[in-house]
Amino acid sequence: MNANPNETTRTTAEPDVKMRLEGVEKRFGRIVALEDIDLDVYEDQIFALVGDNGAGKSTMMNVLCGVHEPTAGQLYFDGEPVSFSNPNDARETGIETVYQDLALMNDLDVATNIFMGQFPKRGVGPLSVIDWEETYERADHIMSDLLGRNIDAETEVEFLSGGQRQLVAVGRALAFDPDVIILDEPTSALSVDATELVYETIRRLQQDGHTIIIVSHSLETVMEYADRIAVLYQGELVEVESTTDTDVETLTELMIAGTASSGD
Repeated sequence: MNANPNETTRTTAEPDVKMRLEGVEKRFGRIVALEDIDLDVYEDQIFALVGDNGAGKSTMMNVLCGVHEPTAGQLYFDGEPVSFSNPNDARETGIETVYQDLALMNDLDVATNIFMGQFPKRGVGPLSVIDWEETYERADHIMSDLLGRNIDAETEVEFLSGGQRQLVAVGRALAFDPDVIILDEPTSALSVDATELVYETIRRLQQDGHTIIIVSHSLETVMEYADRIAVLYQGELVEVESTTDTDVETLTELMIAGTASSGD
């Protein structure tokens, strides 16, 4: 497990590093959830984080988005050292996370879900009120212009499909104008068509200059859409590969055993 996980065969120059983890560890008492993680996430790429249950995926995601502070090690963002005490710190740095449960309010419309707690206001101080016209205009801009989807901002979320609901959650993240978007199991329990809808949107975000980190169990899907894949096993980073240099069988072996057969 001491192979350099950040080395991979590439035919083009390495892109800039957007986020870097150096020697990152996370312990909960005597439990080692992450151990000595060195990892680069390249700018404007789709980066996938995979592993079996208990491998440390959720812990790493929570370290990146400020839910957990690392016990040891250092995070870097655009080459500068950063530390997050809470998700707001990560948000101010430019990192947004869309969690698996989405945390949407079914009885409220798309615009209200996107801007809940951050509504555009008009007026000054205690006399300020929600600017509903701007709220709906900005929500329409996010859904139609940024995400490229014709979803009416006045539609209540309960009437949307699973894929559309996922896009509303992504739209809420975009309202904070992030550089990096972390997606936790973005296609869990979605149909094939809904999965395609979500990943088409992820590709659009990448093309618009966002760096995407996907935490997923679906090897087939991330192999199709991700640029690079990192495999965690029992809290250790065992491999980082370009999707052009690996396959589902190899990734499965790494997830299950922490090592891959030589193929001899």
